[in-house]
Amino acid sequence: MNYQSPLARARGLGSAKQGTHEWWRQRVTSIALIPLVFWLAPAVVSLPHADYEQVVRWIGTPWNSIFMLSFVILVFYHAMLGLQVVMEDYIHTEWLKMLSILGMKLVFSFLALASVYATLRIIFMG
Repeated sequence: MNYQSPLARARGLGSAKQGTHEWWRQRVTSIALIPLVFWLAPAVVSLPHADYEQVVRWIGTPWNSIFMLSFVILVFYHAMLGLQVVMEDYIHTEWLKMLSILGMKLVFSFLALASVYATLRIIFMG
């Protein structure tokens, strides 16, 4: 039998304001990704007919390289935020939730760094 008041049971479970920062970051990244997707979609449609040198030249132009790096960073960050929310909502064992979130962040960070490295290598090395 639990003799605690509802307020006492709710203490220590976190503030209702705690998730708003992550919610805003996900909304801002999604809004930033909209023009980048409209930039990337026509390019992806036209690039399958291009050879390797044309694709490298396309990525190597200043605006395309800036947009590509922005897209890569934002898409991985946005995906990480979204998957973290899913894990927080649906994994109920606390140690498994923390381990899953940590592993997911490590994997996404590695993939983002590898993608940025590959893009920078194309930009500077050709």
